[in-house]
Amino acid sequence: MPVVFVSGTGTEIGKTVVTSAIAAAAVAAGRSVAVLKPAQTGVSPDEPGDAAEVVRLAGPTVTALELARYPEPLAPDTAARRSGLATVSPAAVAEAAGRLAAAHDLVLVEGAGGLLVRFDEEGNTLADAARLLAAPVLLVAPAGLGTLNSTALTAEALRARALGPLGVVIGSWPANPDLASRCNLADLPKVSGLPLLGAVPEGSGVLTPDAFRSAAPGWLAPGLDGTWSARSFLEAWPA
Repeated sequence: MPVVFVSGTGTEIGKTVVTSAIAAAAVAAGRSVAVLKPAQTGVSPDEPGDAAEVVRLAGPTVTALELARYPEPLAPDTAARRSGLATVSPAAVAEAAGRLAAAHDLVLVEGAGGLLVRFDEEGNTLADAARLLAAPVLLVAPAGLGTLNSTALTAEALRARALGPLGVVIGSWPANPDLASRCNLADLPKVSGLPLLGAVPEGSGVLTPDAFRSAAPGWLAPGLDGTWSARSFLEAWPA
C-alpha cells in the first residue's frame, strides 16, 4: 500500500492524530513516510497545519506536503470560494501523491472533514482523488453513540465508488468508555463490513513526541505496522 487515504465520518474525530500514529508506527518499522494534506482549512498562513502536526508527533524524517490553505474553518470548496483562492482538483492530489510515492514507502493522504466534503466547484471529493490512484481508504470514526450509522454510510459510499475501504480506526478512545462505546467495538465491524484496525486513546495528541512515537504501534493493528489486537481490546472492554 504505497498510498493510503485517511478519511473519516466527520470532522474533529482524530484524523490527524491517527495519521500521526500510522506514520510513527511505519517509521518505527523502518519505512520512509510522507504525509499529504490536499486542503488545509481554518489555519492562518503562519500557523502550523495538520501535516506539520504529523511531523511533530511522528518525527522529523516524515516528509510533509500541503497543496492549498484556506483561512476559514469550512469545507475546502466553500473556504476557497470565500477567500478567492484556487480549489484543489483530484488530479492535483493524485499527481502529488504519486510523486511522493516514488520516493517513499508509504504516503498518507489526510482528507478534510468527512469523505464526501467538496473540494471544488464541480463537487469532487477525496474519494475522487483516491479513485484515480485506486488507493485504499482508511476510515477514522468516533467511539460513541451515532458512530454506527455514519461509519456504515461512509463504507457504503466507498463501495459505491468502487473504492477499497481498508478498515476502521477509532480516533479517540475514552479513558472511561460508556456502554455505547463498548458495544460499538463489536458492532462497528458488523455494520460497516470492515475490520477494526486500532483505537487511539483520547488525549494522545498532547503526549510528548517521544512518548507518542513509543506508544503508537500499540494503538494499531499489524496491518498498520502495529501490535494492537482487536480481540484483546474487546476482551479488555466488555459490553
